[in-house]
Amino acid sequence: MSPSTEHQAPVARRSAKRRRVPMPAVDERLVMPETRYEVIDGKVEYVAPADEPHGTRHSKISALLEMYAAPDHDVASDMLTRTSATGDMAPDASVFPAARDARTGGRQIEALAFEVVSTERLAHAATKARSLVGRGVRRVFAIDVARRRALEWSRSTDAWEILAPDGAIEDRALALPLPLRPLVEAAKADDAVAHALLAKKNPVIEEALQGARLQGEREGKREGKVAALLAILAARGLHVSRKAEKRIRATKGEALVDAWLRRALDCKDVDELLGE
Repeated sequence: MSPSTEHQAPVARRSAKRRRVPMPAVDERLVMPETRYEVIDGKVEYVAPADEPHGTRHSKISALLEMYAAPDHDVASDMLTRTSATGDMAPDASVFPAARDARTGGRQIEALAFEVVSTERLAHAATKARSLVGRGVRRVFAIDVARRRALEWSRSTDAWEILAPDGAIEDRALALPLPLRPLVEAAKADDAVAHALLAKKNPVIEEALQGARLQGEREGKREGKVAALLAILAARGLHVSRKAEKRIRATKGEALVDAWLRRALDCKDVDELLGE
């Protein structure tokens, strides 16, 4: 064995030994839960309370994730995740498997994590994203409030990549694709929630639609379709003016009512539905 090989062998053995050190459980804490602290790269950092843009966007992202999460997944806000021996941090929102970890009995690592950021804080969020994906979080997203854009952390480039504004997040942790525009625009969030409720056949919405159908059977075919149309618009939270409702009820053409019913699930407002 050459001198250089003899010198390198102990180093290689020490490196292999370091690699065998088990990672701490994701729910093993470095900081006290329910406090405003995180540990990032061994440094304890205070997390300040959110300002209005951050706080309102944070709440809407959590609401959207509740609607779009797959049935076998759960959603959390500000839940601490142990990322390493020197890391214990909390994404603003996350989606994780509901089943307990078969090996540890604790919770499983997040599938998706979301950070609400201002543009100048992207670098700080990158440090967290790098630690989270290193721990096993499958995908990490940043919602840039000021620039109204969504970004995803790329393992291949080790950087944030801007996502197409009209795109959607498709993932097995979600019951259906989550559109990006509602994540960055407050005005779109209610529509996205309504769409998810309809797509997932929410029992309350289904009951309203079924009630409208039964009413329609009593009142006649066209009248029943009109009642179903108004019920869908109400379930989506779309305002129907007195003038618009009068026009809808007065319409005699069944084919036109059928066309309105098809558009009622994804129109942005009643004016668009009626072609005005």
